[in-house]
Amino acid sequence: MGILSRMSYVVRSKINALLNRAEDPTETLDYSYEQMRDELQDVKQGIADLTTQKKRLEIQKRRLEENVEKHNDQAREAVRQDREDLARKALEKKQSKMTQIEELDGQIAQLQTTQDELVDKKNQLENRIEEFRTKKETMKARYEAAEASSRVSEAMTGVGDEMEDVGRAIERAEERTDEMEARSAAMDELQETGAFDDALSDKDSIDRELDSMRSGSEVDSELDTLMAEMGKSSGGSESDTASDEEIDAQLDELESSETTEETEADLEELENEEESRAE
Repeated sequence: MGILSRMSYVVRSKINALLNRAEDPTETLDYSYEQMRDELQDVKQGIADLTTQKKRLEIQKRRLEENVEKHNDQAREAVRQDREDLARKALEKKQSKMTQIEELDGQIAQLQTTQDELVDKKNQLENRIEEFRTKKETMKARYEAAEASSRVSEAMTGVGDEMEDVGRAIERAEERTDEMEARSAAMDELQETGAFDDALSDKDSIDRELDSMRSGSEVDSELDTLMAEMGKSSGGSESDTASDEEIDAQLDELESSETTEETEADLEELENEEESRAE
């Protein structure tokens, strides 16, 4: 097989595949039905034209028959008047008209035969069209039911084109969500490490470490001053090792105990006042 033959074969096969995908059987059946109805209409039109032609010949035949009677009367009148020559001419015309009538009878009979054949074919075509219409509606109902069943099956199994698009959309959404979650986590990590502060601050890592040490020293100094004022000795090993959560819990507990002691002192003072009034 030559190159051109192979190319032609491939092109035809591609076109045939496209046509198969684009073809709707229900539309094809409806089109075929309309074509058959058009053919039936053409047959009916042909029968009508043929009948019209036959009627014209019949009218022409009746006129010739009237002329035959007329020429017959002319011949009789000529004989009564002893005009044999006129009678002969009238009879000759009568004979000519009768010959034409015979020819018309043959043509009319032939047209009648053709008309009967066309009417019979028309009836057969009408029966075929009616049978085709019944089959067409049955096939359309079967096709539509099969198509609906196929769509439901594809939707349930997820193999249809639309479900495939939905699956792809879900995959893209998941990928996008994962990407955004990873980006958010990355932003939080950079925020915690101070990477963003680095970009907005003129201080380098040494400056930030010195500031942190300086802040810690100031806190220790203030704590020592506070302990000295309250006559307490420093025992910072436990606080140094405790976590922020543990320190917050201890502070809350301390605040709660102080509140309880104040409440008990107030109650005791009220009781003393009541006793004094009673005395």
